[in-house]
Amino acid sequence: MKYLINAFWGFCMALADSVPGVSGGTIAFILGFYDKFINSLDSLFYGDFDEKKRAFWFLLKLGSGWIVGLCLATFILTKFFESKIYAVSSLFLGFVIFSLPLIIKEEKDCLKNNYKNLIFSLIGILVVVLISYFNPVSGGTSVNIAHLNIGLILYILVAGMVSISAMVLPGISGSTLLLIFGLYIPIISAIKEFLSLNFTYVPALFVFGIGILLGIGLVIKIIKVCLEKKRSATVYLILGLMIGSLYAIIMGPKTLEVPRDALNIHTFNIIMFIIGGVVVMGLEKIKNVLKEKHIEG
Repeated sequence: MKYLINAFWGFCMALADSVPGVSGGTIAFILGFYDKFINSLDSLFYGDFDEKKRAFWFLLKLGSGWIVGLCLATFILTKFFESKIYAVSSLFLGFVIFSLPLIIKEEKDCLKNNYKNLIFSLIGILVVVLISYFNPVSGGTSVNIAHLNIGLILYILVAGMVSISAMVLPGISGSTLLLIFGLYIPIISAIKEFLSLNFTYVPALFVFGIGILLGIGLVIKIIKVCLEKKRSATVYLILGLMIGSLYAIIMGPKTLEVPRDALNIHTFNIIMFIIGGVVVMGLEKIKNVLKEKHIEG
């Protein structure tokens, strides 16, 4: 049961990472396992043997679902996301908006009477809006990663570090940052080729993977300390990032390989928006039932 729950959470994170403007970290925070996710990553890098062992098994279960979600999104859902992007964007708008009051309720003890930390929410909103605003208008601005040189290796390494740092932060889309680096389409294409047993891009994927590991090692400790020592300010910041992600989701269609107009009142899908809210309420109910039965990852 625990395995299926954690695999499903990982699956949801991967699907979220596949949608322009959406972050897997947002899903982790909404579903209530963000602290455990961050602590497990931290323990994997910095914990003792027993902590590493527990973290490894949790992340393995989470990662198995994430890989399934990534493969599904890469081969099947990518075209669906592009052809139905307004419906998908409306769905995730509902998902985020309906989640905000639930998160505020759950974190009310650290938010109450700490209203000076609202400045961190404003900072979070500004960060996501600026990243989305300066995003390339399409995924067509790409870097050729078929033939590596020292400069390109360093570039891919830094891109991996920065994008994974974003992916673990709620509200900031790692795919958006990869678009800014001009690596979103090349990396997705390289993964497709690798899964099709074409190993031409393995060196580039290896360098990108090293960047991801370095990024996790550097940023996770900072996030963990902030959640433990400065939880109120950190939660306010995360709420700001999530509010800012609404703008990123609205602008998401402009970042497709074939860019579309941003989501507007005419393309907004109210039914999918409501479904997003219903999904959140359903997941919240499931989460509470699991807590009552002490079934956790």
